[in-house]
Amino acid sequence: MIPLPSKSHIVQKEGNKAVLEVAGLYPGYGVTIGNCLRRVLLSSLKGAAITQIKIEAVSHEFSAIPGVFEDVIFLILNLKRLTFKMYSDEPQTITLSVKGEREVKGKDFKLTSELELANPEAHIATITKSSSELKIEALVESGIGYWPAKDREVKKVEIGVIPIDAIFAPVRKVSFKVENMRVGKRTDFDLLRLEIETDGTIEPEKALKESIGILMDHFSVIAKVGEELTVKVEDILIKKSAKVAQGSVKNDQDNVEIEKVKIEESKLSERIKNALLANNIKTIGGLVKKSETTLLQMEGLGDKAISEIKKTLKKAGLELKAS
Repeated sequence: MIPLPSKSHIVQKEGNKAVLEVAGLYPGYGVTIGNCLRRVLLSSLKGAAITQIKIEAVSHEFSAIPGVFEDVIFLILNLKRLTFKMYSDEPQTITLSVKGEREVKGKDFKLTSELELANPEAHIATITKSSSELKIEALVESGIGYWPAKDREVKKVEIGVIPIDAIFAPVRKVSFKVENMRVGKRTDFDLLRLEIETDGTIEPEKALKESIGILMDHFSVIAKVGEELTVKVEDILIKKSAKVAQGSVKNDQDNVEIEKVKIEESKLSERIKNALLANNIKTIGGLVKKSETTLLQMEGLGDKAISEIKKTLKKAGLELKAS
């Protein structure tokens, strides 16, 4: 049997950069694991970015903006550098309204409660006249990877709305290096050093764990060759809902299928999912065993969150435990 690595740990951490070291990898596994993690880190993690903008008195991206040093093209490039933490799957609209001679920064945008700007000091534009005003309305969406403006299916576009290329990836740079190390009498085992740099919206360690989770999920499906694939959460909930409606299932909510449904697979908002997971509620089965009173006592869960949870469960014929 191929021996497993002896240890893995973060050897260096500075801001949004971190270096992971994995020692004692079997010869050849340093490149195999390093390359897999690098690809997933760069391409498969969820992030948020501006996908379209509307600038007052501007009709297209090749325009000049009166009283502003940057033209629309350069302004768009600056907007693409803004990095957001997003706590909802729904698109969020942000606005900016600045008047007078000054530098316009990311922090001048008015954000919704579902957004947090990781680089508020980022330069947006420079207003050169005291009488000039810059007004921008932007749409922030969540996604994975790179989304070119030309690939979007837009049915109706309001006049003046400019779609822009969106880079959702929260990991900016990943590199790895493999060195030889001694394990027992052998000197050809691998020492993997993986360097991760994010855009500040996610910690490098969390990005690494999410990437490992994505790989493990894929390998777990591949491992079930010849077996029936796991039923999707939507199918489970729909079937459960139908049975409850027909009266063919007792409302004890304790069957095996529901117990196996992960919170991550539910249609709850990302903020509520994170709050439930932080309070060690990992499945729908675990959730329905909690009462509303119990949930309200947990950190990160308020009346609004409870309302969404109850509404989502109701659609599936489920409910929280009676207080």
